[in-house]
Amino acid sequence: MKHGAGIWCATFTLFGFATPALAEDAPAGSNLQAGGLKPPEAVVSDPNPTPATKTEAELDLADKEDSGRGLEFAWLNVELGPQYVGLQALKSDHLVDGTLAESKGFGMMYGAGLGARLLAFTLGARFRFGNFSDWQLWTLGAEGGMHIPIGRIEPYFTFGAGYASLGGFKADGLSPLKPSAHGFNLRGSAGLDVYLSNTFSIGGNLSGDLLFLSRSASGSVSTTDPLPSEAAVYLQDGSGIGAGATPSLVLGLHI
Repeated sequence: MKHGAGIWCATFTLFGFATPALAEDAPAGSNLQAGGLKPPEAVVSDPNPTPATKTEAELDLADKEDSGRGLEFAWLNVELGPQYVGLQALKSDHLVDGTLAESKGFGMMYGAGLGARLLAFTLGARFRFGNFSDWQLWTLGAEGGMHIPIGRIEPYFTFGAGYASLGGFKADGLSPLKPSAHGFNLRGSAGLDVYLSNTFSIGGNLSGDLLFLSRSASGSVSTTDPLPSEAAVYLQDGSGIGAGATPSLVLGLHI
C-alpha cells in the first residue's frame, strides 16, 4: 500500500517539472497554451491593394484618362467646303443640255445640321446648299450616325437620305424656260471631331452623294423669246442619276 502511494507521488512530481519545459519548447506563434487553444490572430488587410488582374489595371487607367465630357443630348453644327457633282455621272437622259449648262462641275457647299444624341448614336436633319457656275443644288434630309469617343477625339460615320432640288440655271438662253429638277439623294460620310471644350468642337468630314433627279418639260415658248438650239432639250422630260463628293470643315456645338 505504501509502495503504491510512493509511485503516484513520483508521477505527479515528474509531471509538474515537465509542464514548464513543454511551454518553453513550444514554437513562436503557436496556438497552444498551458490552458488549451487560443483564438487565431486577426487578419490585417493591405492598406494599398493592387489590381487583381490586368483588366482591372486597364480600367483604372481608362478612368484616369477619361475626357470627362459627360453625356451629350443635343448637337448643332455648320459646315463649309468645296463640292464636286456630276448630275448625269451614272445615267444620262436629257437632264441638262451639257452646253448652255454643264452637267458637272465644282462649287462651294454651305450646310447645317441639328439633332439629338443617345450615348454613341445620333439622329438629326441636315441642309446643304451648293452654288455652281451654271446651276444650284440643295438637299434636305434625315441622317443617323455612330460615334466612337476616344477622349477629346471622336471619329464618326453617318448615313442619310432626303429631298434634292436642282435649279437656278444661270445661262441667259434658259431664263425664259426656268428649268428645274427634283428627286432624292442618298449620302454616306465619315468624319472626325476634336473637342476643344465640353461643348465646342472642330473637325472635318468627307461625304459622297447619289442623286436621283427628274425634270418635267418646260412647255412651249413664245416666238418673241427665241431660244438657242441647245435649249430644245428642256422642252421634253429628262432625268439623270448623278454622284458627288464633298470634303468640309465642320464646327459643332454640343449640349
